[in-house]
Amino acid sequence: MLHSHGLNRPRLLDAASGRRRDGRDEKRRKCSIGRMKRLLAVVAGGLGLGALLRRRSRRTQAPSPADDLRAKLAESKAQEEVAAEAPQTVEERRADVHAQARRAIDDLG
Repeated sequence: MLHSHGLNRPRLLDAASGRRRDGRDEKRRKCSIGRMKRLLAVVAGGLGLGALLRRRSRRTQAPSPADDLRAKLAESKAQEEVAAEAPQTVEERRADVHAQARRAIDDLG
């Protein structure tokens, strides 16, 4: 059975170790991965923020469907008020319904 070398394990030589033969490091002391991650995060955040602002500005320029619905509701309420002012008898209402039906039949035929 082979035993573990522990901390006394054999070291990598030459180019695989990242050191020059004279003992000086060739690799940088600090890694640039963290900087790149931050840069990418800032760029992505900026693009996202720009897209959000463009989307919000388009919404404010277009007329709101809610405003259209409010206008229709106000119109229908005004028509209901006019219709409610003149109470009809049953005979008058029946005559109106028959007249509407005749108009509908004439439109179809």
